[in-house]
Order: sequence, then C-alpha cells, then structure tokens
Amino acid sequence: MDANLSPRILIVEDDARLASLTKEYLEGNGFQISVESDGSSAAERIANEQPDLVILDVMLPGEDGLSICRKVKMNNEVPILMLTARTDDMDQVLGLEMGADDYVAKPVRPRVLLARIRALLRRAETQPQGLQESNEPEASRIEFGDLVIDSAMREAWLQGESIDLTSAEFDLLWLLASNAGRVLTREEIFTALRGIEYDGQDRSIDVRVSRIRPKVGDDPMHPRRIKTVRSKGYLFVKEV
Repeated sequence: MDANLSPRILIVEDDARLASLTKEYLEGNGFQISVESDGSSAAERIANEQPDLVILDVMLPGEDGLSICRKVKMNNEVPILMLTARTDDMDQVLGLEMGADDYVAKPVRPRVLLARIRALLRRAETQPQGLQESNEPEASRIEFGDLVIDSAMREAWLQGESIDLTSAEFDLLWLLASNAGRVLTREEIFTALRGIEYDGQDRSIDVRVSRIRPKVGDDPMHPRRIKTVRSKGYLFVKEV
C-alpha cells in the first residue's frame, strides 16, 4: 500500500442500505471505498482490483462469504474482515478456518469496525515482531527439533515438509515460538496480533491454536508443544 494514498477497501455486502452507510462512514474517515453486492463476482473482483482490505459478509447471493474467503486466501494475502450474524458463533469459527483475519458481528458498530480495519491494515504493513525485550537482534529462523519456523520467508517446516499455514496462523505460531518457555496471556497475544485490547469474549486465538497444533505435529487432545495454561493463556514448549 502506497503511504501517500488512502487505503482502498472493497465492501462485499448485498444489503444496499448497510453498504451505503458503511461506505459513507469509512470515506469520512479517509478510506477509498468500492462496493460489490454479488457474491459470484467478488473473488474475481478482489483479484483484479487488489484492494488493501476486504469487508466480506457471510450471507451473499451467488456465492457465500466463506467460499469466497477460502478461494481468495488460496492466492492472495489481502486482509479479510468478515461480517457475521451475532447469534451464529459457527460463522465466526468457520470464517477463521477459511483464512479470515478478523470478524465483526452484525449489527456493526461503526467505531468498532473502524478500529478493526485500522488494526488489520497496521498488521499487514508491519508483521508482529514478538514480545521479547532483549537488546539482541531477533533471529529470523527458529528451530525446535524437526520443527523449523522462518519469519523472513514466513514459512514453517515439519520434518522437512512445508506446513500449510494461513497468514494469521503463521503470525500466531511465530509469536508463540519466539516467546518459547514463556506463558503468553490471551490479552498479550490479542494485543500483539490485532493491535487492540482483548474484550474477553473473542475466540479467534483459541480457534487458531486448535488448527495450528496438528500442523506442527502436536496432539490436539493431549498437546505437548503448545500447551494451554488454565486461566492464563498459552505456552510454547522449547523441548518436547
């Protein structure tokens, strides 16, 4: 994203009134906004226009938001903020599994939406650098036996085989691994990855940990590498 240009956001939403109100609000806060109402055209439009961020509704005519998200994330790292029904927790879980970077429940509160957008754009420009307070330069590659994680390449390998991770999953894995041996609270993780305060209700960190565990060779039922510390957060174990 050119620092001299306003961020470009594509809103994929079939509710014309909501899309119009959101467009007006975000344009008033310095963003360039375009709108797409047809789900069947959304993935192609995202690929062609390459926006800086996509606001994607789950329920759309033509093709649903979850399918669009999965399709886009196969070849594109554009941040996707999904809009989900407040009462349907499964939408949020599925959205994260499809590669969504964040979600906001409807009805959308403008200030919350704005904060989430700004946090995602910041994260896209500067990836998390960990929580260490050492004066030593941070290593770009960490090895834990047969698990190798490289922050410069944004890739990880297990027993020499590349691990399929979404951008958000890699960010979380790197954060945990670069702080191996230290318990990170959900508040610390949420703030480091999102740039906003943890509200105590968001499940995205837990969902992503559950998806990362089998990918790094951990037993989801009895994890030994990424441990849950009750009432605190998560611990990445140096030696398994």
